[in-house]
Amino acid sequence: MSNVEHKVEHEVENGSNFFKGIFIGSLIGAAAALLFAPKPGREMRSDLSDKLTLATDKTKEVAGVVTDKTKAIATTVGEKATDLASTVSVKASDIYTTVSDSKQQIAATLQDAGSKIGDTISEASNNVASDVKDASKEVADEAKASSKEVADEAKDAKEDVKSSYKSSY
Repeated sequence: MSNVEHKVEHEVENGSNFFKGIFIGSLIGAAAALLFAPKPGREMRSDLSDKLTLATDKTKEVAGVVTDKTKAIATTVGEKATDLASTVSVKASDIYTTVSDSKQQIAATLQDAGSKIGDTISEASNNVASDVKDASKEVADEAKASSKEVADEAKDAKEDVKSSYKSSY
């Protein structure tokens, strides 16, 4: 139970207890006056009527005070509840904005990272293609050079065989 609710309940109980106390005290006082007063009946009834009117007036006055205090407390509680609802609404809106902004930042970061990955893959692909092209050219050049060497050696071998055949005959 919150402080405000406890205070409201306590004040209402005090007002209620006070009202009950006045009423009971008035009845006891009236009864005591009847029993112990050495007055004649008519005078006694007049005094009792005055006391009852006074007690009724006091009761109405206390009831009015209790009603006013209850209304004031209810108004205060209503204002506090409205303020609390407003604060909660503002905080919820702030949280929503923060989450929305964070979501957009994450999306932008992911998009940027995806773009960088795509650029890196494209660059790596170009490098591999260039390396393959260079390696193919080197292999072709070496094959051509080797082919020429083999042809030259074959020609030399043919010449050697031919010259050795001619010298044997």
